[in-house]
Amino acid sequence: MQTLEFTAAPEAAGQRLDRFLADQCEGLTRSALQNLIEQGAAAVNGQPVPKRYKVRAGDSIAITIPDPRPLEAQPQNIPLDIVYEDAHLLVVNKPKGMVAHPAPGNPDGTLVNALLYHCAGELSGIGGAIRPGIVHRIDKDTSGLLVVAKDDATHQGLTEQMSVHSIHRVYHAVVYGNLKEDSGRVEKPIGRDPHDRKKMAVTDIHSRYACTDWQVLERFGNFTYIACRLKTGRTHQIRVHMASIGHPLAGDAVYGPRSVIKALDGQCLHAKELGFVHPATGEYLQFDSPLPPYFTAFLTKLRKESRP
Repeated sequence: MQTLEFTAAPEAAGQRLDRFLADQCEGLTRSALQNLIEQGAAAVNGQPVPKRYKVRAGDSIAITIPDPRPLEAQPQNIPLDIVYEDAHLLVVNKPKGMVAHPAPGNPDGTLVNALLYHCAGELSGIGGAIRPGIVHRIDKDTSGLLVVAKDDATHQGLTEQMSVHSIHRVYHAVVYGNLKEDSGRVEKPIGRDPHDRKKMAVTDIHSRYACTDWQVLERFGNFTYIACRLKTGRTHQIRVHMASIGHPLAGDAVYGPRSVIKALDGQCLHAKELGFVHPATGEYLQFDSPLPPYFTAFLTKLRKESRP
């Protein structure tokens, strides 16, 4: 259990208490903070207040956060599309809609639950009890290729390749609008959105270097089919970078327009190519995942609509 204390700056005056605390407490959602406030865990100038309380400049605000209950992933017999497997690692083609590892709100049914069953617990421990074997992640609504480590040495070797940007990763996506050029690069730092801690943004505040190269594959007038090659692997990188240049991903409810394409059930983004040096054998391996049905169906629809 820990107690966090803040003094409200003049620019925070007028904010609801739950919104103020959401901006200050990284890793806690606004709904979680609302629950804590309702339980009496927050105080302003030493007195409990409702979540609707409007912050005043100079307010002394304290919130007591209970210790998190430990999560530990359990094996579940969930089918996996395994592209490659040996004694050290495996490459999985993750379906759209599957979460990478358990988290509050998604305690089971994840890739990790499936991996624990398939590998009988033989996964690297570097990611801890909640992320065994997970070297890198892709979003719940992004489909495609992931590499998973079975032992710590392999995990470390793959992580080192990630850190020097030597792993080959190409994603295919459909974005809004007609890109003017046939190819380009977005080289902008990415960090937490200062106004919404659940989102990422192009920002200079507590951010990290990020680079995405894109290439047009097909044009449809109001949409463009592209390939994106990642030099870095920041959270939501392609989604944030393409939105930052005015071409958000089709179906993206977070970074795209309000009138989201609901039929896509999330962003139209697929991790298509993955290549790396096998840490144990030194062999270069590269894999290619065919576009999933939701993606090809959307492309077929766009092709029909764009015909003269």
